[in-house]
Amino acid sequence: MTPAEMEARIVRYGDLKPCKTAFIDAHTPGSDQKENFTIIGGGVSESADQHVHIKDTPGFNIGAAGQPPKCRNSLHSHRTAEVFFVLKGRWRFFWGRYGTAGEVVLEEGDIFNIPTGIFRGFENIGTDYGMIMAILGGDDAGGGVLWAPQVIEDAMAHGLVLGENGKLYDSKQGIQLPDGVNPMPLLLPEVLDRMPEPTTAEVVPNYVARYWDMMALADRQPAKVIGPDAMLRDKPGFDVDFINGCSIPAEMYSVDQHEILMPMRGHWRLSWDGGTTALNPGDTCAVPPGVSHSLAPAMTGEASMFRIRSNDDPAGPTLPI
Repeated sequence: MTPAEMEARIVRYGDLKPCKTAFIDAHTPGSDQKENFTIIGGGVSESADQHVHIKDTPGFNIGAAGQPPKCRNSLHSHRTAEVFFVLKGRWRFFWGRYGTAGEVVLEEGDIFNIPTGIFRGFENIGTDYGMIMAILGGDDAGGGVLWAPQVIEDAMAHGLVLGENGKLYDSKQGIQLPDGVNPMPLLLPEVLDRMPEPTTAEVVPNYVARYWDMMALADRQPAKVIGPDAMLRDKPGFDVDFINGCSIPAEMYSVDQHEILMPMRGHWRLSWDGGTTALNPGDTCAVPPGVSHSLAPAMTGEASMFRIRSNDDPAGPTLPI
């Protein structure tokens, strides 16, 4: 693989292209300043304006959300896995029909494997622009978002209508629903009544891993973070490991799966048969199966990284609470 071919599989943090109209709440006050990024795969954006950096998917999607302080992402649910880790800032995640069933605050480096089938939302409670990175289960993550009824109603009041085809129509720009396309129907009460309302005590121990716990576990080997035998036991359709500068062998290795490298802190040197390059916090690198490569911190100091690998598990629901 030439340096140019590998570079085409790296999305640099500074090159990320945001979409400010990705979702139904793009005009709703309190949510109208958020930015959505689709890094690998089609993601779950409802807007044709969403830029996709790498279209080929390895069995899952990679995205990100950037928000200024006090900006929130509205309550929604997914049919497949949604995993977030905090790259920058301080974030509050909340869940339940009205967002009051439970909540947790995540600091930089913390990771949250949100259970499927529950409404969830999040907001930047820090003092600066924040960024969270996302892993979404399945090759096709589109069509997997269900919005809480009040979110759809609030959006319509501010000019955005979600069609039953999953596309957004902005009446403020004179765009109406096409003939034959109806608005997305609200979830029926009997469906809403079946959705779980887990407490904070039920969710946090089983679905949240803290940065410094992962650093400690990765001291001598990569920490298995999400997987059937990991800190957060689950089979969401991919495995997540956490590595630091002490836990990755310096020699070349290759694997049969797709491997996504997402540095959290520090600067890393990626070498392969054909070249070498630097990976920095916020970068996303998609190493193809069978490519022999090695990783090493590029300088002394704290260095950490999330590594996601595809597997043969279906992109099914997370384990029940």
